[in-house]
Amino acid sequence: MDIYLDNSATTPLCKPAVDAMYKMMTETFGNPSSKHKPGNDAFDALKKARRRVADAIGCNTEEVYFTPSGTTANNTAIFGAARLMGRRGKRIITTSLEHPSVKEPMKRLESMGYEIVALPTNRDGKFSLSVLRSALTPGTILVSMMLVNNEIGAINPIADAAAMVKNSNCGALIHCDAVQGFGKLDIKPSKLGVDLLTVSSHKIHGPKGAGALYIKKGLHLPAYILGGGQENGMFSGTEATPAIAGFGAAAAALPSPREQLAKTKKIRDDFIGMLGENNRIFVNSPADALPYVINISIPGIPSEVLINYLSDNGIYVSAGSACKKGRRSDVLTAIGIAPQRIDSAIRISLSRFTTAEDMCALYTQLNEATKIFLR
Repeated sequence: MDIYLDNSATTPLCKPAVDAMYKMMTETFGNPSSKHKPGNDAFDALKKARRRVADAIGCNTEEVYFTPSGTTANNTAIFGAARLMGRRGKRIITTSLEHPSVKEPMKRLESMGYEIVALPTNRDGKFSLSVLRSALTPGTILVSMMLVNNEIGAINPIADAAAMVKNSNCGALIHCDAVQGFGKLDIKPSKLGVDLLTVSSHKIHGPKGAGALYIKKGLHLPAYILGGGQENGMFSGTEATPAIAGFGAAAAALPSPREQLAKTKKIRDDFIGMLGENNRIFVNSPADALPYVINISIPGIPSEVLINYLSDNGIYVSAGSACKKGRRSDVLTAIGIAPQRIDSAIRISLSRFTTAEDMCALYTQLNEATKIFLR
């Protein structure tokens, strides 16, 4: 039986999402902007999905804007904030371990004259609050920080950082890429203290092609996708209602983050215990990482070789971020992992459907790989 352990890249669809999508494609197929019954039915389905996503992140429905992806949401938040706040200053603070959908917009803004400050991180993949405090200036207009790192699972202190930014009175907007934490941690924007927050459907067993950007009520972020004015003018273009309906259904099907986190932590901890029996396997993720993400290395076995070996045995993992396309991991480099370990690193990412038996099977194959390739 196949064992899928690449859930940080994408998750298999849950049945409620599949059912909701099928209904939208076969019954409720109207354009939600059309003023007839099929259109009204589609609009009602859109409202239902928005309410479900809003409930999942604990905000008002009017603060949820559907996007085609988490990448689109991140780009909109960053470029929108820069445009909105650009007259007040040009300083933007981010971290050195952000997802490419944050890093690349930052590079673009830097080429446009903005000052980008990327906070360094420690060996555990977290930025220092004291370094953030020192970086804040009256001209700071945006602070963008990911909640959970997608390669090593490091959890950043977003709530503490947001409080620090607010108390500094610099007036900066706060954006959080919460894609990897959504559905796994309590990420209510009010508790985190953020103005903008990104989530994505296909990380919570919903379909690809749908994400959402939380925009705090009263914040009038300028849009950069123009057209027919859908999503209250923020994201013009006919809404992908099947994907959005699936997103809403997946959000409604999420279990209690606290209970599921405890179960997954037990599975992760037992697996790490097994790894300790083989001194050729090294864990790159910090001890307090989100238990859904485990980064390991077996020096001497290149990542691609190990991934192919596991795949041949019905176990599916990745070499790291699905957006890296073969480049050496910036994340592992930034936290000081040795090149030989980086070149042999794999990312194991769990979901709520991962079992202890799955992880035992993985360990068996990892142990076997060390015997085969490291004679």
